[in-house]
Amino acid sequence: MVKKVFVVPHTHWDREWFFTSDQAKVYLLKDLKDVLDYLEASGQYGSFLLDGQSSLIEDYLNWRPQERKRVEKLVKEKKLILGPWYTQTDQYLASGESIINNLRMGMKQSDELGGHMNVAYVPDSFGQESSMPQIYQQLGIDDAVLYRGFSLDDTKQSEFTWQGEDGSEISVFRMACGYFIGGVVDETKLAQLMTEEPFKTVVDQASTDNVLFPNGSDMAPLRFDLPEFIERLNQANKGKFTFEVASLEDYITAVKEAKPELRLITGEQDCGKDMRVHKSISSSRADLKALNTKLQNYLANVVEPVLALGNYCGLPYPTKTLEDLWKKMAKNAAHDSMGNCVSDRVNADIKARYQKVEDMATALVEVTLRQISTGVKNDGHPITLTVFNTLPVERGGVISKRIYSPSRNFKIQDYNGQNIPFEITAVKDVTELITSSTIQLDPGQAIYLPEKVYQLDVNMQLANIPAFGYKQLSLVSEQDQEIDLPTRQTGTKIENEFYQISVNVDGSLDILDKLNNHLYQKQAILEENGDDGDSYNYSPAKQDLVSYSTAQPHRSQCIQNALSSKLIIDYDFSVPSDLAARAKGLTDVKMPTQMIVTLDQASKLIKFELNVDNRLPRSHRLCIDFDSEVVTNTSIADIQFGTIKRPLTKKQALKDWHQNQGAWQEKPISINTVQSFVAMSDDERGLVLIPQGVREYECIGKDNATIRLTVFRTYGMLGKRDLLYRPGRASGDETVPTPEAELNQHLSFELAMTTMQTGYDQAALASEVKAFETPLQVYQYAEFLNGRLTFPFNPVKRTADPELSLFKTDNQLVISTVEQTEEGTGYQMRLYNPLFHPVGDKITFNKQPQVVQLVDLLGNKIADLQVDNRTVVLPEIDHAKFMTVYFEL
Repeated sequence: MVKKVFVVPHTHWDREWFFTSDQAKVYLLKDLKDVLDYLEASGQYGSFLLDGQSSLIEDYLNWRPQERKRVEKLVKEKKLILGPWYTQTDQYLASGESIINNLRMGMKQSDELGGHMNVAYVPDSFGQESSMPQIYQQLGIDDAVLYRGFSLDDTKQSEFTWQGEDGSEISVFRMACGYFIGGVVDETKLAQLMTEEPFKTVVDQASTDNVLFPNGSDMAPLRFDLPEFIERLNQANKGKFTFEVASLEDYITAVKEAKPELRLITGEQDCGKDMRVHKSISSSRADLKALNTKLQNYLANVVEPVLALGNYCGLPYPTKTLEDLWKKMAKNAAHDSMGNCVSDRVNADIKARYQKVEDMATALVEVTLRQISTGVKNDGHPITLTVFNTLPVERGGVISKRIYSPSRNFKIQDYNGQNIPFEITAVKDVTELITSSTIQLDPGQAIYLPEKVYQLDVNMQLANIPAFGYKQLSLVSEQDQEIDLPTRQTGTKIENEFYQISVNVDGSLDILDKLNNHLYQKQAILEENGDDGDSYNYSPAKQDLVSYSTAQPHRSQCIQNALSSKLIIDYDFSVPSDLAARAKGLTDVKMPTQMIVTLDQASKLIKFELNVDNRLPRSHRLCIDFDSEVVTNTSIADIQFGTIKRPLTKKQALKDWHQNQGAWQEKPISINTVQSFVAMSDDERGLVLIPQGVREYECIGKDNATIRLTVFRTYGMLGKRDLLYRPGRASGDETVPTPEAELNQHLSFELAMTTMQTGYDQAALASEVKAFETPLQVYQYAEFLNGRLTFPFNPVKRTADPELSLFKTDNQLVISTVEQTEEGTGYQMRLYNPLFHPVGDKITFNKQPQVVQLVDLLGNKIADLQVDNRTVVLPEIDHAKFMTVYFEL
């Protein structure tokens, strides 16, 4: 039977790579103009796929706004195919809210120009994350054209059904040999084209007589003679194949009409056997990975909820500003950009975008908190501290805050006059700085301007901060006096109600879990080794030398406070200067490393800060090891909207690798990523790690019970060939040096650890982690702080109550974010199930809501929810599922 070949003209356009985005946009002006001109002139060309990402047309129209109408005409005629993405995101390193916003922005932008392609097109991202089928479905996308991550060992067919972790299913049409195979064709062999590789594989793996022929490649211009080329193909393949220009949607429709029997593939797809997935790209440029972790958490956990709370309090919701923030994050989330497998120049641009996001986001939060705080009744107290809680549960805990006071002797009280416990850890006289910058906007109105102003770092023990709301405190000054500050003392032990932590003679830690009387021995061991890899992959040195903190000289000190204590351990690390020294067994440079362990009162979290002087070593990796002392077959890690169990090793894949290494593109290593935490547990206890920088782990050692977190790794080339973990050709480009990726600077990273006294499904772990990543926000207001350092505001009437809670839940589901709808009619909160069994929840509002509905990610109503006395009972949802609740108050 004659097979039909769907030739899809396209380009895969990396926004930035070894070239900058500004350079790429200049070339886009020419190439995309050629596309527009040709689509208008040629009735035979059909359509052109603009890589599934709308940011490209945004860039083009920003510089050529006069061409918008011709673009709209071509999009409406389905000749120029846009979306559904804004950028081609990485799926493992981006958060769930980042991915959702990426798709929504891409679909919206494309629709404004005439329509979006309703196919999840992912030609080059490094693996397919298991939350994606659910996200696609909730956006009305049922079909996906994908490439990397799937293994032919699971199915020989290019078309199959993919089931995500939560059970959602989509139809997948896999590009068997990639998006680039039709970019360059030997025209002397047109009659043999489809019977020789790579197209032989494409034909053989097709489940129907419909075959996908992607005609394009990296940054490739369109082929002007494509209609003539197709005519030549048809002439050379008469009776066997017919070729026609088509869209992906044309191809998908034809396959579905043939009704093939499709195999079911389940879970995350990160296999590197048939195509590279660059498993350890999650630790490239650790400094920038840490910024991404920090900012995507801050946007979803703090910025969006604060803006929603501000809107409820009467402030305008900055929709366009927030969209601009997410667009900047999405540009950094493009798979090469987020992977940081780019040149040093491009990584500098990525860092600059992160810094802009941080500036804008922190300013948005500050200005919103200030406007809410200054409108709260203060009962005559000139200095207030308003504490904001963006989670839907009442909470407290020890927080650190820098405040300003006219006296070093003061009280912090709530509006009922109850004292708030606090301790001062640092003090500085800043009278001249503050008073000289204070601005009195109304000279006729007296303001409170003290004779002295002190800057103080304090730890406060907060309690009963209302769910999704705020509580106002007051700073009450008393007669100034000298104070005693905590000092460092020689010591090896700190403790609170839950843990006792002590430093061993070899510099490791013993951690006693008091709740189940279990001693975790020899924890937090630092491990340094060589990295012969590149910006895509970690690969161990061919002649390695491994150094451990337990073999290094060290000194320990402690700071004992009532609310928060610290252990400070300094290691005098000696390590090889580079791979050559490592091969010779030389430890010829110093890498001074400090570990600060913080234990707060009444906290089950142990916080770690690692400060490393990495100015001298090159091409190496630093990890930190925690022994769970648990015998189990799987680790538990969180994904975008839930959790996943992963085998500790890939035994069968590793056996296959050792027997037939030539069949693999990458070694099947068990280095994996997390969104927020990784745990190992049995039915009685467990150990949990919460990385805040690089989010990459591997289970090693006896029984694979030790969790090894990557702290950072360094390398000097964009791409290299013949790595131990990735044999053969270089990924990227092997001519581009990346000296900045050696990270020869002072580095600082944070993580936390906690323990479980039950099995995972009985623990409230995910909620504890969410609280850790969603710190309480505190805004201090005093008239003398209203000045040029903080942008002065006019005074407002103080009419708001000193305490507010918008809503609360029973904390069964984990909240992902709260946002105002784009139309401004109400709010949406997204919640997900972190456990391995069905879970429901309950929402109680501060007043009777007008509307409460379940909606999809586009805001379309799924069902109305019944409200009973301000309370809504949410239906149970299965493991790893999320729901979006729309409400109007």
